[in-house]
Parts: sequence; structure tokens; C-alpha cells
Amino acid sequence: MPLSPLGEAQIAALAARLSPIRFDAVYCSDLVRTRRSAEILAAPHRLTPIASPALREFAMGDWDGMTAEDIRALDAVAFKAWMADVGRFQFPGGESLQDLEARVLPAFDAIVARHSGGTVAVVAHGGSNRAILCRALGLGPERLLALGQDYAALSVLEQAGGRWTLRLLNHCEPCLDPASALDWDGRALDEPV
Repeated sequence: MPLSPLGEAQIAALAARLSPIRFDAVYCSDLVRTRRSAEILAAPHRLTPIASPALREFAMGDWDGMTAEDIRALDAVAFKAWMADVGRFQFPGGESLQDLEARVLPAFDAIVARHSGGTVAVVAHGGSNRAILCRALGLGPERLLALGQDYAALSVLEQAGGRWTLRLLNHCEPCLDPASALDWDGRALDEPV
């Protein structure tokens, strides 16, 4: 599924904010939306994103492509079990959190090792990002959904002395919604300031 016009605007606003930062590399999942997001983010830095299938979102199996509301309507009992124990839930025909961690965390570790002391952007998905954040912050899997990960949001981890510090979590850069006549604070574009 391609990046929506709003997604393009959100990531362009984030790219503008991050343009003064010197990135050593930009990594991303190999899925279409994250690749496009990474291209937009990397463009001001004249970098080519490095795609990795290991950074993909949870494989949700039978539920792939469905919204939470779709899943709840399809199987309310399984949905409730998922929400009650995110850390141990096995998606029907898909991955568990342990499966996700087994591919995402080594990929992240390899990126960190390859760019030790550098600045790297990783453009991934909510589940992948949350797994990385939980491990970096020493949080258990039951805390996975406690960390917001909105679309095109910025979270910043910094490593020093072998320890991670969370500098920013889930910041969404204000942007114009191209599908509306409103700017980011809800004012009509033709309304006097």
C-alpha cells in the first residue's frame, strides 16, 4: 500500500525538521510506505536508504491488512486476548512478539555496531520500533503498547557508555493536511491570521 498524501506531507515536515542533522545512514523496512518515507527523509542528506526485511512490522498472518476494528468484529475473543497479553500473543498464522524481536533486534544491533558513534535514522513500523525502544529502555514486553508510535513520528535514542537514553518519544511534526483546507492548527487556509 503506498504512502498517502497526508503521509507524504507528514514525513516531508519531519524531513525539514531533521535537515540540519548529519545522518551517517538511513535504514528502513523494505515495505513500500517505509521505503518511500525513508527516501523523503534521506533526500536532504543525499543518502540512499538501506532497506532491510528484518525491520518489517509484525507478520499478522490471517489478520494482515486488517484494522483493529476489523479484527475485533471478526473475532472479539481473540482481539481481547491480544490486548490482554500483547507480549505473549501469537497472531493466527503470523508472528509472536518473540518472533518479531528475533529478527528486529539483531538487525538494530547490527546497525548500531556498523555506525558506532554515528547518527542513524531507522524508518520502521510501530511494532518494530516499540520492540527496539522496550529493549533499549529495559522495559518488558507487557509495556509494548505503552510507547506511542504514531505515523511519521520521531523517537530519539542516544547511546553513551553502553546505555541508551530516550531523548524524544513519538513527536509528530505539525504539517498541512493536503486533503483539507485547514492548516495544522485547524485554521482555514484562507482565514486571516
